[in-house]
Amino acid sequence: MPTVLIAGGATGIGRASLEAFREAGHDVCLADIAAEEGAALCQTAGAYFVEADLSQPGAPAEIVKTCVTKFGGIDTLFANAAVLASAPLADWTHEMWEQSLAVNLSAPFFLVQAAAPALRRSNNPSVILTASTGALRGHARMPAYHATKSGLIGLARSLADELAPDGIRVNTLLPGFIDTPFNAPFWAAQKDASEAERALAASIPMRRQGTPADVAGIVTFLASHAARYVTGTQIVVDGGYSAV
Repeated sequence: MPTVLIAGGATGIGRASLEAFREAGHDVCLADIAAEEGAALCQTAGAYFVEADLSQPGAPAEIVKTCVTKFGGIDTLFANAAVLASAPLADWTHEMWEQSLAVNLSAPFFLVQAAAPALRRSNNPSVILTASTGALRGHARMPAYHATKSGLIGLARSLADELAPDGIRVNTLLPGFIDTPFNAPFWAAQKDASEAERALAASIPMRRQGTPADVAGIVTFLASHAARYVTGTQIVVDGGYSAV
């Protein structure tokens, strides 16, 4: 039975992906800082939960070790955890910037580094890094989010080149506006959140925000044998938002 390690999945895209993997019969190890939500989800879905703070330097290696000890290996690594901070330029602190860098960019790198030996033993190894359409365009007051999500694209390209000889695929997922609690800081930064949401929906060719389920299918595809020749690329899931 394939094993999936999801870093960041107590809610939103990670949660929908966990449920999709479990429905497909995969073993899933979920690592998340939200202990109550994560443990409850895993109990319901039949997954294994590890409480972890990915801003801490040793966390990625410890998560991988725990997953391998529990399930014997890793076939798919889905690095989905992120933080979204919003503040005027003058209010940004060193601590805010460093936390975004640690969770959004450093943790995915060290997760891949730690998981690589286990992935090499898999007959269908896949790494999926959640970036964002924020890697392609910018929004005021969120410099760290956009910088780190852009960085993930470059990281994936480099890792894809290095790990391809071992059969390990590395791709980035670029969701657009997906209706999850994760985006609360963005809406809070708007003068009129309700009007901003209406205007956003009108600007998306499909005339709505996405749902976590809209993204989960792409995640499971990238983890499947159907994607065996897909690596080093980005898949945008945004209802056409970045195409117009």
